[in-house]
Amino acid sequence: MKTFCCTIILLCVLPAFGEKPNVILVYVDDMGYGDASCLNPRAKFKTPNIDRLAREGLTFTDGHCSDTVCTPSRYGLLTGRYAWRTTLKRGVMVAEAKCLIADGRITLASLLGANGYATAMVGKWHLGMDFPGTKGNRDWSKPVRDMPLDKGFGYFWGIPASMNYGVLAWFDGRRAKVPPTQFTRKKPNAIAIDDYRIKPPYQAKPRKPNDLEVAPDFVDVECLDRFTTQALKWLDGRAADARNGTPFFLYLPYTSPHKPVIPLEKFRGQGKAGAYGEFMIETDHHLGRILKWLDDQKFAKNTMVIFTSDNGPEKTWLERIKRFGHHSSGIYREGKRSIYEGGHRVPFIIRWPAQVKAGSKWNRPVCQTDLLSTFAEMLGKRLPENAGEDSISFYRVLRGVKESALAERVAMVHHSSQGRFAIREGNWKLVMEDGRRGKRELFDLSKDSGETKNIISNHPEVVIRLTAKLTSMIRNGRSSPGPVQKNDTPPWRELVWMKQ
Repeated sequence: MKTFCCTIILLCVLPAFGEKPNVILVYVDDMGYGDASCLNPRAKFKTPNIDRLAREGLTFTDGHCSDTVCTPSRYGLLTGRYAWRTTLKRGVMVAEAKCLIADGRITLASLLGANGYATAMVGKWHLGMDFPGTKGNRDWSKPVRDMPLDKGFGYFWGIPASMNYGVLAWFDGRRAKVPPTQFTRKKPNAIAIDDYRIKPPYQAKPRKPNDLEVAPDFVDVECLDRFTTQALKWLDGRAADARNGTPFFLYLPYTSPHKPVIPLEKFRGQGKAGAYGEFMIETDHHLGRILKWLDDQKFAKNTMVIFTSDNGPEKTWLERIKRFGHHSSGIYREGKRSIYEGGHRVPFIIRWPAQVKAGSKWNRPVCQTDLLSTFAEMLGKRLPENAGEDSISFYRVLRGVKESALAERVAMVHHSSQGRFAIREGNWKLVMEDGRRGKRELFDLSKDSGETKNIISNHPEVVIRLTAKLTSMIRNGRSSPGPVQKNDTPPWRELVWMKQ
């Protein structure tokens, strides 16, 4: 906490030259690049509100999440640091665990909160929480610790993780009004591909060790509506202060279109991609509710709305191609968990009418880790040396600076759920071997966006240069300019080329 307080003091004493728009960050779950009709002309459903953001804002056509599954991408988004620098080298966390964001680490919320913003998170966390007691022996009269309210957010309403990890209740701050005192297992979901449900009836006692803790009033199909409704309630409470000069920051991580794929009845039969398309249509509908509030309250002009996804589409994308001809990854290769473009190239759109040119596009690479430095530059602040280690500001892009006037972003690191690395610089993408079946591959994305042709034997000098850069970025604890920082662990097994 001493580190956290010192950091906040540092941020506050720097002169504030920048602007303070309201910020709403909508983070969807498992949505592929091709699941937005503005990015995929052949999509089998329409997303009019996402399309509206693109029409009225800036589309990053080469935008990336920092990993290819939930937890590490959320860590990168909020901290500006790659999650593989932490103890999490592969996969995701469960609901109950020590929070991956260490105490004192600057987040989007703590940065903005230290600079006069009211901050809130409504939705899915999935970065670890400390629940009172142990499974089957909880004391829900005690507060939850090591959670969003301890990482810079002034308000939290939501669920701890993906629904398949349990501890499911509607948490309001540190407590659930209806605690998760019952138990359940996944139930069949007949309307979707290879899917499940979390719905009553629930049982009073666990029957098997992996049964999920659940509140009696929790129903999976209610998530999107409840999250949007609670977000709008919080925004209503902030409207007067926002008009009087206190901006707001809302982080709204939805649970869709992640499994369970459960569109409400009123969206059934829409689109031509089955329940998945209907679920995306519902997701777009709830985004529209947020945009309508901004219009009605006359906040749209000076509110930055950011829309993006935590990774590419779930592996059911294969069956959607067969059944419906819908390509959730668009023209890109594979999807969620994969080191290839479909795993980490995602929708990334920003609307800010007061600054951003409507209908504009940026075709160079950007990463979600870049938001922290972008906000800092926007506010006229300097991040400490041990914050935003992988964050490169694109604030001047938002201000309309032309591509020709800016240098290329420093090389970006991609990471698969199984721990495999790739490095991207300009049009070059080098995929590293992983000690298993994966061999080193090189692609020129300007000529081969689908990553179909490995040209590694033709460009040994590129391979040498990018391998050296990746190795340096890993060893130095950062990819942004600045002093060397420590990773949270010694080198790990997936760094096979460094051992060589």
